[in-house]
Amino acid sequence: MWRDIDPRAEERERPDTGLGRVGGYSDTNPGHGSEDPRDVFTRELELPRGTSRERVRVNGREYRLSGEDVRVLATVGAFRVVPAADLREPNPRTPTRPARDLERLRELGLVRTAPYVVGRSRTTLITLTGSGRNLLEGARRPGPAGERQAFHVGINKPRELAHDSRVYSAYTKAAERLAERGDTVRRVVLEEDLKRDYQRFLQAKNRACRERGESPDERERAIARWAQEHQLPYEDGHVQFPDARIEYDTRDGRRAVEDIEVVTPHYRGAHAAAKVRAGFSRYRASGARLGGLRTTGRSGRGVDPRLAEELLS
Repeated sequence: MWRDIDPRAEERERPDTGLGRVGGYSDTNPGHGSEDPRDVFTRELELPRGTSRERVRVNGREYRLSGEDVRVLATVGAFRVVPAADLREPNPRTPTRPARDLERLRELGLVRTAPYVVGRSRTTLITLTGSGRNLLEGARRPGPAGERQAFHVGINKPRELAHDSRVYSAYTKAAERLAERGDTVRRVVLEEDLKRDYQRFLQAKNRACRERGESPDERERAIARWAQEHQLPYEDGHVQFPDARIEYDTRDGRRAVEDIEVVTPHYRGAHAAAKVRAGFSRYRASGARLGGLRTTGRSGRGVDPRLAEELLS
């Protein structure tokens, strides 16, 4: 993989500082101390970071990408589906620029776009294509596999799009709060990734149970230990999974996690009660917007009874 700056890029693509903080990050520690919550997803990538478009060749294919293009691709891949309106702040001087840039990425075959209604608001949902993920993976620096940011392709659960499309917005609110405390986000792990690891554990445990003749009680204790090791709530034989997990370093250098959950009007009954008890940081979806809710349980703060009543009514 190689990239070089096209000297004509500055003439055709004038830097637009109104689209967010771009450029100026070192290759050794990109994203550290950044005000843009998307920069963490480009940290492992040998791809452009500045305002000018550069030629990039990955796996035999050539593209022209700017740092903003890379942020969009990596963010969409990290969350699987993101509303276009959440990806870039509008700039009064160039109001059509974000839409044109997304259309260009679509024409390059790196993203797919689809109109959708979230709550009462019309939006465009963005997902990564296989070519988009190949680009990101081909530009990834070597590193421990267990600490890498995963990138996802396409829509996984069409029936849950209205819910899943809000997870990125919840992340930005949580990331802003962490940054204010001086914490540094390392990566985001989606619910599906946590569940995949859990299923691998279960399959291995089930084989061991058959071979060793372990009892159901022994299996349940093993599941409880797995949940504890992965800092996930375990209750009545079930492991609770958040919509997304933020892994971060605290200001004093400790590793920590924050689990976030998007609460929609469809949360009812036992499912809602379990989410309340789980201790996830919850964000209530109202239309296409999110409002923060009190964190409960594992954070040491109590359950908000008004929230429980509202969710369970």
